[in-house]
Amino acid sequence: MDFLSVNRTLMIATYLFLGFFIANHTITGATKPIGVCNGRIADNLPSEQDVTSFYTSNGIGKMRIYDPNQATLQALRGTNIELILGVPNGDLQSLTTPSTANDWVQNNLVAFSPAVNFRYIAVGNEVEPSDPASQYVLPAMQNIYNALASANLGVEIKVSTSVSASLLAQSYPPSAGSFGATSSTYITPIVSFLATTGAPLLVNVYPYFAYIGDPQNIHLDFALFTAQGTVFQDGALAYQNLFDAIVDAFYSALEAAGGANVEIVVSETGWPSTGEAAATVDNASTYYKNLINHVNDGTPKKPGKAMETYLFAMFDEDQKGPAETERHFGLFSPDKQPKYNNISFS
Repeated sequence: MDFLSVNRTLMIATYLFLGFFIANHTITGATKPIGVCNGRIADNLPSEQDVTSFYTSNGIGKMRIYDPNQATLQALRGTNIELILGVPNGDLQSLTTPSTANDWVQNNLVAFSPAVNFRYIAVGNEVEPSDPASQYVLPAMQNIYNALASANLGVEIKVSTSVSASLLAQSYPPSAGSFGATSSTYITPIVSFLATTGAPLLVNVYPYFAYIGDPQNIHLDFALFTAQGTVFQDGALAYQNLFDAIVDAFYSALEAAGGANVEIVVSETGWPSTGEAAATVDNASTYYKNLINHVNDGTPKKPGKAMETYLFAMFDEDQKGPAETERHFGLFSPDKQPKYNNISFS
C-alpha cells in the first residue's frame, strides 16, 4: 500500500493506510534547522523591510521566497538570514537559454552577494512530470549552476528543485519508496545532477493533506506526532509519525534512483488553522510544536541527523485558493499577531 502526498496546488490526496507553533524552542540563526517560508500572495501583508525585520526580531534564521523579489532581497542585506531563492515555474523555459540564466544569476544573486546569504536555488516548485514545464527544469538547473560557477558562487549556493511527494509511486513501507515509471524519466536525471553537484532535494511534506485525504485509514495522532508508541514496523525501523514515513520513503526512492548520497531538505511543511475538518488552531499548534521538537532527532532511517525544515508560512495569504485552507497556513496574521499561544523563537 502507498501513501501519496498531495500536490498542494492540485489538492491530490490518495493515501492508503498511513493513517506552531514553536513552543519553548530557540532558533539562533544558522545553527538551528528551522526556517519559515515567506509567501506573499496577499494584498494586506507588511512591507518587505518590515517582514525581514520581523524574522530578525523573532530569531528566525532561515527564509524561503518564491521569486527574486527585489525589495525582499534588498531588505535581506546584512541580516545573515539563510535564503532559499525560488525560480517561478513560469520562468523555467526562458532559463533554458544560457545567456538568460546568466543574466538571472547576475541580477538576482551576484548583485546581492555576499550581503545576502543565499543557500539554495529552488528551480521550480512542485512541477509534475505531466506538466509542460517539466522538460525545462533540469536544463534550467544546469544553466543556473553553470552561471553560479562562472561567478565563483557554485560552492556555497546549491541548485535544486522543490517537489511534492506525489512523485512517489510507492511509499509504503518507506523502505520500498520509489518514484516509479511515470516519475522516473523526469526525476532520475535530476537526482543524478544533485548527486554530482552535492545539492539536496527539496521536498514539500504535508501530513495534513494525507490525513484529510483518507481519515479512515490515517489517524490524526499519527499525523500530529501524538501517537503513543510504534504505529507500524518497517523491518528494524519503527515509525511513530507520518512526517518521518514520508521523508524516509523519499530517501529510499533517492537510493533506488542512484542518489544514495543526496540529502533531503524539507522546503515546506505546515498545518492550516481553519477551513476544513482538522484545520484548527489546536491541531496546527500541536503539529508545529511537535515538529519543532522532533526534527533535531532525524528519522528512523537517518537517526540523529537534524532535518533542515521550512515551516509554511509566515503569514496568512488572503489571495490564495481555491481551498479555504490555503489562506490560513500562516503562523502569524498579516498584522503580525501570533496565531498560537506560548510561542517563542528565541
